[in-house]
Amino acid sequence: MNIAVYCSSRNDLPQVYVNMAEMLGTWIGTNGHTLVYGGVNAGLMHITAQAVHDTGGKVLGVIPEFFMHRADVLNDELITTRDLNDRKSRMIAMADAFVILPGGIGTIDEWISTLSQLTICDNDNRGIIVANHEGMYDGTIRQLMDSGNSIFSRGKDLNRSIMVDDAAQLIEQLNKLQQEYGKK
Repeated sequence: MNIAVYCSSRNDLPQVYVNMAEMLGTWIGTNGHTLVYGGVNAGLMHITAQAVHDTGGKVLGVIPEFFMHRADVLNDELITTRDLNDRKSRMIAMADAFVILPGGIGTIDEWISTLSQLTICDNDNRGIIVANHEGMYDGTIRQLMDSGNSIFSRGKDLNRSIMVDDAAQLIEQLNKLQQEYGKK
């Protein structure tokens, strides 16, 4: 499975976030999957990539040209894109599942773009798991629910993301997605 991970590129985050990224990367690598991520050597992105690398998984970075100076040496393969929008499109096209770890506006943008793309395609049931640690994304979740219940949604379920509170729940949901993927 190719698993796209959207997350913070900020360094020096509290250990709980580092642990979550390490557990995710370890799961990806141990299960022989490929990490598809933003490709930079920073923050939770690098921590996840390091854990994938250390456990034998493949690390595939997708990076805009203007970030090439920040490319992570852990990338087994590096795809260069024109810009951030091109990067999102490429990551969405390559991924079999998506994980959203805590992050800033860029992470939220990637989540919403992925959710929007998957919702438009009625037969696209790829999973999106959101690590909503300590309610990090509660406001975004409320907005998605409000939008989905509004007159503008055309009856679509806009909030098809699977919410988890911690690393253990994240791994539990990944195991379920892996089983479903294996049935295809």
